[in-house]
Amino acid sequence: MMTPEVLFDRLFPQGHDISSEGLFFAGTAKAGSQPVSVIGTREKAHIGIDLAMRMASEVIRIMKERPGSPILLLVDTAGQKMSRRDELLGLNGYIAHLAKCIDVARRRGHKIIGLVYGEAVSAGFLSSSLLADACYALPEAEVRVMNLPAMSRVTKIPVERLEELSKDSAVFAPGVANYVAMGAVRETWDGDLASALVKALEESQDPGSDTRRNYGEERKGRTLARSVSHRVRHDAA
Repeated sequence: MMTPEVLFDRLFPQGHDISSEGLFFAGTAKAGSQPVSVIGTREKAHIGIDLAMRMASEVIRIMKERPGSPILLLVDTAGQKMSRRDELLGLNGYIAHLAKCIDVARRRGHKIIGLVYGEAVSAGFLSSSLLADACYALPEAEVRVMNLPAMSRVTKIPVERLEELSKDSAVFAPGVANYVAMGAVRETWDGDLASALVKALEESQDPGSDTRRNYGEERKGRTLARSVSHRVRHDAA
């Protein structure tokens, strides 16, 4: 998989000011002529309370110091950190705080673009790039929220049945292609990543406009999400 340093050079050929702190990195760059704030993780980072707070703090700092700046979330995470310390200190609350900060930034006019360049797993993905206005991925990225054995434990559906369902339904299967089919990942980027980022920022929707269910229906990955959500919002009681 691509290293962050190579990714930075391909996304920002004009140069960048991005620095790393362990598994976290942040900084600024230009997408075409537009300044962009960058936040991300590397080396399949597990999101614990410390990293979640560092990411949330950076989002807050961007809102204070660079109001309205587009934010690019670069994702390489193996999910939440499954440690006793983090769980006892309320990891779910820290991850929720990160998600809320991203939502507040969007409501304050920051365009938010997510790009999965490594792994995107579970809460580390759900609380960051999947909350962006649009989420993209590199072809070699690995995207999954819950593997089939874990899904079996939660749903009480036998693994064999889930394996059978995953052959025909993108909802049950991991992988970038299936998340594109569901509309969760809008497109995969290959080739000229700098131009792809500029295009994504130009096409970014207004806050509150979520077209993922429409893409899911068009691509036959989630065939009922749009129609059911429409009925929930509009049918008479």
